[in-house]
Amino acid sequence: MRKIIPILSATVLLLSACSQNTRVPNPNAAKPAAEKEFFARMSVDEKIKEGAAVKLKFTVYNQTDSVKQFCKWHTPFEPLLSKYLDVKDESGAEIGYQGPMAKRMMPPPAESYLKLNPGDSLSVDVDVLKAYPIKKAGKYSIVYTGQNMSGLVVKDSVVFLIN
Repeated sequence: MRKIIPILSATVLLLSACSQNTRVPNPNAAKPAAEKEFFARMSVDEKIKEGAAVKLKFTVYNQTDSVKQFCKWHTPFEPLLSKYLDVKDESGAEIGYQGPMAKRMMPPPAESYLKLNPGDSLSVDVDVLKAYPIKKAGKYSIVYTGQNMSGLVVKDSVVFLIN
């Protein structure tokens, strides 16, 4: 029994010396390169004449080193078939979506995805007025909310003035 205790003590001491808390990081170790992005961006003319189309340009960028894909559902790459934009006036009141609502079978089939090669981008225009009844002059904002379905991240909203 006396021989076991010194062996156990030496084993515990040896294992604790190798724990994560006692290791010193190597300052010469390579650091991971910054991750390149796969994202989308929206743009719209800042000033639009009352009665004119509100053309929203939606562009997907693949700045990574590999082919990426996204689901076109809940994006302008499939015409307005669902509510994936929040359109609000300057007081914060939401302009209600009045377009069609597609019923979907999950998971999305393969033809619902678009592929984008490294370094490429893909753009499409959609007239917001086809599904959002903006009836008066004023300042409006659009926020993209379809990221859970499409997998695309749009970091910024767009703002425009109808006069």
